[in-house]
Amino acid sequence: MPDNERSLTPTPAAVDAGLDIAAAVTSLVPWLGGPVSNVLSGFVRDRKFRRVNETLASLAEELRSFRSEASEAYVKTEVFEDLLEQTLRRVADERNEEKRGLYRDFLRGAIKSPGAPYDEQLRFLQTLESVQPDHIRILRAMLQPPDPNPGFAGSPGQTLAKRLSGIPADRLAELSRELTDMRLADLSSYNTMMTGRGAEELAGRITPYGRRFLEFLTDQ
Repeated sequence: MPDNERSLTPTPAAVDAGLDIAAAVTSLVPWLGGPVSNVLSGFVRDRKFRRVNETLASLAEELRSFRSEASEAYVKTEVFEDLLEQTLRRVADERNEEKRGLYRDFLRGAIKSPGAPYDEQLRFLQTLESVQPDHIRILRAMLQPPDPNPGFAGSPGQTLAKRLSGIPADRLAELSRELTDMRLADLSSYNTMMTGRGAEELAGRITPYGRRFLEFLTDQ
């Protein structure tokens, strides 16, 4: 059996832990407990199981006061259960805590947007595999209002460097190229000199898909 499949084979201890997690989720969000219980039987004990546990606990806490009949009906469907399973398998394999937070945000978006097309949700999930937290920071920085007093000239890269001073210049340029490759933004003119006002207007460089993707991850 491949290592990945073997690692996701539940042991009796893991099954007991899964029941405990499902019970905890059910106590906070009763209508989410059923699908969580169904999916958890496929997950592992120890490190990977803890990743799933932490993500679900955080999701349940965020949804604790959320109420929606449409969402409650949606989470009982096979479509949501498939999406939940695929997402939690990625969570189990993800070492970066911040990236696991993005997967939690994805599940929250799926639950709060029960009418969203499944194919697009699946595309979001596939995109999320390639996305790093710094990619999201860049997209959010691009949405910041432009400086009302820009200089005479500048480039999109210079604007991003100003808004994201904590990211090294080389990495910022690389991440921007990746966003363009993923069709989340068009930063092909990253180093192109233009008017200061043009360099500051970055929101329009986020693609329609990029906007939908970012909105899906943002709590409403």
